[in-house]
Amino acid sequence: MTFDDAFEALLRHEGDYSDHPADRGGRTRYGITESVARAAGYQGDMQNFPLSLAKTIYRREYWDKVRADELPERLRYLVFDAAVNSGVGHASRWLQMAVDVKVDGSIGPVTLAAVRQADVEAVRAKISAYRLRLMAMLPSWPTFGRGWARRVADILEA
Repeated sequence: MTFDDAFEALLRHEGDYSDHPADRGGRTRYGITESVARAAGYQGDMQNFPLSLAKTIYRREYWDKVRADELPERLRYLVFDAAVNSGVGHASRWLQMAVDVKVDGSIGPVTLAAVRQADVEAVRAKISAYRLRLMAMLPSWPTFGRGWARRVADILEA
């Protein structure tokens, strides 16, 4: 999966504009929170946030930070989506836990070597389990949990 493919798949889960009162991220467009947009230099109204800037942010702040291009094909989108949904740190630690290397939240050569030697399907299952376990503990689970669980199921099924 290329970044472009992953970005298209991500948009199916993230949607367009949202300002749900239970979402700690506040106003978002294409899944990019207002605080992330502002940190990237965007000053306009979030309803007008451009798709092209969302794509740039997702590449730089999520895809590249989890080194998705260096992961096995079957792990790329799963790790990227986990980073988007739960943070790069969580996604990186879950990957490290799944391949039994030092958990420091930074994907480097040791993690990548372990990933290349691992059973990819077992790693996918473990990361998904860690992810769901964290999500189920969040106070917003009653509001968003079904959608999050469906999102993880969709990824596992793909």
